[in-house]
Amino acid sequence: MHKSMGASLYVPANHKDLLEVANGEKLPQARSLILCTEDSVADRDLGWALFNLSVVLENMLPEVAAERFVRVRSPEVLARVLAMPGAHKLTGFVIPKATRHNFETYYRLVRDTDHVLMPTLETADVFSEREMEAFRDLLQSPGVRSRILALRIGGNDLLALLGLRRPRGMTIYRTPLGPVIARLVTIFRPHGFMLTAPVFEHLDLPELLDQEVLEDIAYGMVGKTAIHPSQIVAIEEHYKVKPQDLAVARAILDANSPAVFKMHESMCEVATHRAWAERLVAQSHIFGAHGAALLNVERENT
Repeated sequence: MHKSMGASLYVPANHKDLLEVANGEKLPQARSLILCTEDSVADRDLGWALFNLSVVLENMLPEVAAERFVRVRSPEVLARVLAMPGAHKLTGFVIPKATRHNFETYYRLVRDTDHVLMPTLETADVFSEREMEAFRDLLQSPGVRSRILALRIGGNDLLALLGLRRPRGMTIYRTPLGPVIARLVTIFRPHGFMLTAPVFEHLDLPELLDQEVLEDIAYGMVGKTAIHPSQIVAIEEHYKVKPQDLAVARAILDANSPAVFKMHESMCEVATHRAWAERLVAQSHIFGAHGAALLNVERENT
């Protein structure tokens, strides 16, 4: 499973060009597509959206560059999608408002398939450390753990629970969700679960989006939800690895490196920095590195 997902683009399931998007003919730059039957589809449009999705699943190409997921609306919708011809072409499903109380209902439906799941953390339970630890323990159950590709953080729903909306002048990390996201990182990441960052809803603030993605990465987020195609390149540009960082990572992974050495005026410790180095090299394979040539660097023993 991918350790870095980059930008995942949400596309409403009733979108008129859904088949072209799902086949990579439109928006070929998207590496992760989430065909949505939940918040982006009004109640009155759900029947049409599911019909549209059924036509798309039946006719979409079995293999394209992008991974394709469906964000379902409920266990009932998940059951309906699984029964559609072509559902096997999907990578998996995004589970909305996932908690330890409703997860089993979703999981039972996909248990005998090859689909992976991305539960979304966007309920009041997220504000309870005890609830999140209990949910983590459930997700570590035999058979379940291998199905969890990543956990998605639903920023807008969490802010709505607080009666707030994201301000236009600051990143999500300067709102009350900053400490919440930090706690989710410390609860889930040490146990191997990947997290993806909330949407950035203001399309006219590219510099603030840049700042937020840098903070996403600093918090260990492996991707970010995009709500518009224009955000894909802007997000994934920051997932390209800096040549200097890649050189350091490769030095840390070099079997001939000493246990501790100095590089670019920073201490590198093989035992503690190995996990970071492995992640960075893997990230460079997916997103590439900035610049055509890596820097020539000297390593100094300390």
